[in-house]
Amino acid sequence: MSREQLHTTRVDPPSAILVGLATQGDERSSGEALLELSQLADTAGFQVTGSLVQHRRTPDPNTYLGSGKVSELAGMVRQLGAKVVVADDPLGPTQARNMESALGVPVVDRSELILLIFGYHARTSQARLQVELAQLEYQLPRLKRMWTHLERQRGGIGVRGGAGEKQIDVDRSALRTRIAGIRRDLRGIQARRSRQIRSRGSLFSIALVGYTNAGKSTLMNRLTQAGVLAENRLFSTLDTLTRPWRLPGGRTVLVSDTVGFIRNLPHQLVASFHATLEEALQADLLFLVVDASSPEARQQMETVESVLEQLGAGAIPRIHVLNKVDALEDRSHLAGLYARSPKAVALSAATGEGLPELEKALLGHMSASERRAELLLPHALAGLQAEIRANVTVMAERYTEEGCILDCLVNPSFLEELLARGIRPVPPTPNAPDA
Repeated sequence: MSREQLHTTRVDPPSAILVGLATQGDERSSGEALLELSQLADTAGFQVTGSLVQHRRTPDPNTYLGSGKVSELAGMVRQLGAKVVVADDPLGPTQARNMESALGVPVVDRSELILLIFGYHARTSQARLQVELAQLEYQLPRLKRMWTHLERQRGGIGVRGGAGEKQIDVDRSALRTRIAGIRRDLRGIQARRSRQIRSRGSLFSIALVGYTNAGKSTLMNRLTQAGVLAENRLFSTLDTLTRPWRLPGGRTVLVSDTVGFIRNLPHQLVASFHATLEEALQADLLFLVVDASSPEARQQMETVESVLEQLGAGAIPRIHVLNKVDALEDRSHLAGLYARSPKAVALSAATGEGLPELEKALLGHMSASERRAELLLPHALAGLQAEIRANVTVMAERYTEEGCILDCLVNPSFLEELLARGIRPVPPTPNAPDA
């Protein structure tokens, strides 16, 4: 199988051997060590026929695996008839080129595998641009390995670039030009998205973030009835979707579902998907969703926190949501997650268990940044009542000849907006004189 075919077909899945490194003392089997890589390979359309893990401190700088393991792997490739080898780590161009030379089949590293998956799942024009940008930036330093025709010379009368210019240099120039064009288009998309976010007014906003397949889309559907595709597959959601969530008492907040994160997420993807993740960067609060049933739950939580730091979202407040508790046979497993995040909320987005506790935690967070106020809504401004109720928490209300008096918790910035629009504060009742 040629490298070009890896990017153009998912029909008749090619057989693949998975390879990875484990630190000294790691007693896991190759299947256990490469479980996530196996899920990624399956999502990308490969049929896994074998796996190999080497225990060593660091990758070999020339061949990733040691020379003995490379020879062993070459034997497995011949014996199993594998069409591709998939590595569990990002490989440098030299490592990948030397491995392909020794094995005689394409070698796909973890970064390229994730880029393949993103390419398959990109549906909107924005997602396709972001994936294309990441793929081109990945390919640029690897052109010599990926395309065998690039060593031929260009030249002659009327040939741009002059006699003796290598095709690889021409293609690099073309890639850089395309990359610059995509970045320009994405900056325009990001500017429009920022304006859309600002135009939503003062509604409180929440972004769902988490490891891929943590159940964010299922939670989104449970909270907002959004009808988001929720598959038990990695990276089933690439595009951000925002929907209103109506809380008990009538208040409305906005909830956005975002692309999932993963260990060793290619830095090209983190950069190119910055426009999509604008929702998370502008959110008032993050729900960091964790698959509590996964044995890797704690490590996945740390991965998400790390990516948020890379994006500049590390300071945004968050509530850790321990999802999929319905899949836990022993809930004492949650103790380790609570030790890391004592205020986490355990729930099942699939069954609805624990949602009242999540609503309570959200309202508690919101009230901490709001102030208690009594506001008079005059009869002439009664048309604003629905908007006000969507933005404040009404504790009590009463009607007078002048209008409706709302005892509420309100964000200071929204309070200023209301006062500018004619809503009047009700002065506190003076204390009765002593007898």
